Amino acid sequence: MKKKLVSSLLAVSMLAAALTGCSGGNDASNNASNNAADAPASNTADAPADNTADAPADNTADVSADNTAAENTAPEGQVINIYSFNDELRNRITAVYPEIESTSEDGTSSTLKDGTEIRWIINPNQDGVYQDKLDEALTAQMTASDNDKVDIFAAELDYIVKYTDADIDAAMTLESLGINPDTDLADQYDFTKTVGSDQNGVQRGTTWQACPGVLVYRRDIAKEVFGTDDPAEIGKKTSDWETMKATAEELKAKGYYAFSSYADTFRTYSNNMAQEWVTAEDPTTVKVDQILMDWVTDSKEWLDAGYFDPTVKGQWNSDWFTAMSSSSKVFAFLFPAWGIDTQMVPNWDGEDGAWAVTNAPLSFNWGGTFVLAATGTDNPQHVKDIIMALTADKDNLTKISKEYSEFTNAQSVMDAAASDDAFGSAFLGGQNPYGYFSDSLASIKMAPLSAYDQGCVELIQNSFSDYFQGQVDFDKAKENFETAIKERYPEITEVQWPE
Repeated sequence: MKKKLVSSLLAVSMLAAALTGCSGGNDASNNASNNAADAPASNTADAPADNTADAPADNTADVSADNTAAENTAPEGQVINIYSFNDELRNRITAVYPEIESTSEDGTSSTLKDGTEIRWIINPNQDGVYQDKLDEALTAQMTASDNDKVDIFAAELDYIVKYTDADIDAAMTLESLGINPDTDLADQYDFTKTVGSDQNGVQRGTTWQACPGVLVYRRDIAKEVFGTDDPAEIGKKTSDWETMKATAEELKAKGYYAFSSYADTFRTYSNNMAQEWVTAEDPTTVKVDQILMDWVTDSKEWLDAGYFDPTVKGQWNSDWFTAMSSSSKVFAFLFPAWGIDTQMVPNWDGEDGAWAVTNAPLSFNWGGTFVLAATGTDNPQHVKDIIMALTADKDNLTKISKEYSEFTNAQSVMDAAASDDAFGSAFLGGQNPYGYFSDSLASIKMAPLSAYDQGCVELIQNSFSDYFQGQVDFDKAKENFETAIKERYPEITEVQWPE
């Protein structure tokens, strides 16, 4: 994939020297050639178009003296094109960027106070559609008219390394944009800065999110089965997988399911992989980590034991959304903060306060939307201002946490939130979930990433879903994964399974 992208995006890397008004022309990082939400856009909770009225004044931290010198003086373009895979990025930017004056009813465009237009270009993540559309636009970046150039684009954790790659140079370094990660982003969690950096350790992407996962459970089911819905007491029953298995048996005895499906537990395993799917040393081979085969074994056992709802086959489908409703017999889901806000809130049809959070059986991180400035943008100053407002302004990050119950990428804000009643969630009946998010984050072990993560994650779940449902045997599921992954990525010639 890397060789393919290097050739197809070569035109983009040639633009680096031609960028107007950006500092660092002699900087080595400039001269070098550069979890979800996995949810479909239609299932993302839309924020009102007029939600900018309450946005705080821009109090973004002052840039350093070096970055001040990098302020862009060239005229900005008339159109800012922002590419994303769902409505989340648009909703968050319109909520906190004070220069947005209005947004169209259909959500496809916004107008800034200075008359500049933002065009929101959204394509679904599924089956690589978003990446294909983005790659097409980036490949045409050098010859595109100013109004058609990509200015900002989103990248998920599952494929961000493809776009931060220094050889591809699809995204500008933050320093060349006038952002100093050491000072302007000093309050961010280190792991998010590492994820947003290229192979030389130079940061090219940033995010307003950190995405530690928790267990979200039904209070009414907890009271009926366990006699209490207290998060601390329920946490004792979900403390690890062995304990969770005994808890699942108790739930089954009362007619309930522990989780909706085998897909719900996948991220707790995949986030703890020991190796990348594809390594730089062996770029034509997909290597399946042993912990993923543990997920297959455990999922089959749990499904056969009746701990999953057999009618729910995977995620992001109507059965899965129904499992979040009041008619469901599903006790819990495993989600980061964005999952509660964008998936559970719109699919729950009961009163607020029916759900609560506690610790998951294994700490995990799921997703994260990173924001990158496209090499060749004709709006570097606007792009910088938007990125700083969204990912560096503490007041804005506080606003996002309060209004969307997101765990934001500001350590001081999240530390304070954990003990502040003002951060209680209405959906969770006033419970403040930030202590549980913080506890999860403290013990997260991020799996090593590769450019193939999205395809591998999707296809291994699809292939073994057929096995779980009895449509194919185990060996056929492995064979189907091998076929599917080679079709998705023609440069892959081998799949290695753990012994």
